[in-house]
Amino acid sequence: MTLKIAIDQAAPAAPYEQLRAQISAQARSGRLPVGYKLPTVRGLAEELGLAANTVAKAYRTLEADGVIETRGRAGSFVAAAGDAAARAAATAAAGYAEEARRLGLSRADALRAAEEALRAAYGA
Repeated sequence: MTLKIAIDQAAPAAPYEQLRAQISAQARSGRLPVGYKLPTVRGLAEELGLAANTVAKAYRTLEADGVIETRGRAGSFVAAAGDAAARAAATAAAGYAEEARRLGLSRADALRAAEEALRAAYGA
């Protein structure tokens, strides 16, 4: 099992975001199992032709999202809390729903606003 990452320099998403999204997707899908040791920041940066700060930023974001955990000098590993992203998304969605209701939006208007935001975020 190996980490497979492809960074598209022409893509609209920043390289750190591409890296974050690909590692997150591979961890959520099980392609990267719980406990899988990720490459070092410098090693992955060198392999991908990125700055070490770019990889470090992706790792920090993944750790904040609960996708990976860093164990000091032992390195960074895929975290056991694989559904942390789903929990965070559910919390954000609940917050959005409450705010939309507080603002007086109808359910249809709230859904429309959410769909537009998702289209903008995912480019679809």
